[in-house]
Amino acid sequence: MKFFIYIIFMIPLCLMKNMFWMVQMMLFFLMMLFMMFTVNIMNFSNLSYMLGMDMISFGLILLSIWICSLMIMSSENLMKMNYHKNLFLLNIIFLLIMLYLTFSVMSIFMFYLFFEGSLIPTLILILGWGYQPERIQAGLYLLFYTLFVSLPLLMGLFYIFNEINTMMIYIYKFYNMNFFFLYMSMLMAFLVKMPMYFVHLWLPKAHVEAPISGSMILAGIMLKLGGYGLLRILIMFQKMNMSLSIIWITISLLGGFYISLKCFCQVDMKSMIAYSSVAHMGLVISGIMTMNYWGFMGSYLLMIGHGLCSSGMFCLSNMNYERLLSRSLFLNKGLMNFMPTMSFWWFMFMICNMAAPPSMNFFGEIMLINSLLSWSWLSMLMLMLISFFSAGYSLYLYSYSQHGNFNLSLYSFYMGFSREYLLLFLHWFPLNLLVLKFDYTVIWF
Repeated sequence: MKFFIYIIFMIPLCLMKNMFWMVQMMLFFLMMLFMMFTVNIMNFSNLSYMLGMDMISFGLILLSIWICSLMIMSSENLMKMNYHKNLFLLNIIFLLIMLYLTFSVMSIFMFYLFFEGSLIPTLILILGWGYQPERIQAGLYLLFYTLFVSLPLLMGLFYIFNEINTMMIYIYKFYNMNFFFLYMSMLMAFLVKMPMYFVHLWLPKAHVEAPISGSMILAGIMLKLGGYGLLRILIMFQKMNMSLSIIWITISLLGGFYISLKCFCQVDMKSMIAYSSVAHMGLVISGIMTMNYWGFMGSYLLMIGHGLCSSGMFCLSNMNYERLLSRSLFLNKGLMNFMPTMSFWWFMFMICNMAAPPSMNFFGEIMLINSLLSWSWLSMLMLMLISFFSAGYSLYLYSYSQHGNFNLSLYSFYMGFSREYLLLFLHWFPLNLLVLKFDYTVIWF
């Protein structure tokens, strides 16, 4: 509750003049305070006013605060151009409030409310600060894909409340709700949010049209809302899920493979990173659907790892965009000549994206591969292809953008600000250092 009040009291700060960096410093301070928080590994702790936390919520709230503070850091251009920067800060704070509450409320109805509420600030970000006129269409895609499946979720929640007279997430583990339509209506909202293959079309569109901050929050946290919802909900549908999980796992693995191939066809950097997110989230969905310990742990770790890695990659593509005013791979070539240091960061994020040790993605994928193989050895084929091609498109993006002949129209260039390198470092550091404490993240189940 105290952190919630802290964030609320930052709202007036957003409306003052010359407080752009102050808001960011306050968010970093909040992050440090929150990190010192003690969380009971076995149960929900810090219970007050319908809010509570266990290990899953703790990690995802930390990620939310971290990404929100880095969003401000990456959006210096808005401050320089004075492009409605106060509204921008206000929007980020509202988004953070929604995310904080989504991950920490105990009532499932409140969870639904904030889960949908986080859509509004994201939509405003895309429509208000996006680049091309197509952003309106992208915003509509985002809105309607999510809203179309969220009404059945609401109906499902009402039905469950009618049956068992409680909305506390914690109590749901004592009930079995094995009805097909209820199962589908509860699950589809989270699968679209993830997004699962076949309902993923809103994601690349939204990413390509969003400003850098919008892309960071979409890749960093919005996709994780779906995974969080699945982790919380599936406990009620265990028997149902045992018989139906084969559908979701098959779609996700085949879709992940197909999307990996599609990454090789992309010419827009952002669009390629967005499609790679869909492939990774396919693995996460499959891991959760196996309903075993390794799968849950692996999906959680990969969600945190992917949040940091994908967000960092969007930052990199934006830094190129700010200099070349284009995200096309045909123009972004030979950048190693201009920015050797930036090239190093490209390499670091690319190897994290292909799940190389010591990144969190590596441990997450190892666990997911374990869980899927224990579920069925046939999944080995698809996992092999997905892992191979994820390394393939990561290297393709790296080599294509860093090597080759540079564009001759680039006659003057600057290496990069210390702010940009700090931004990249703050993405990369937790991604590789959290591995040292990942014993905590694997005990919560």
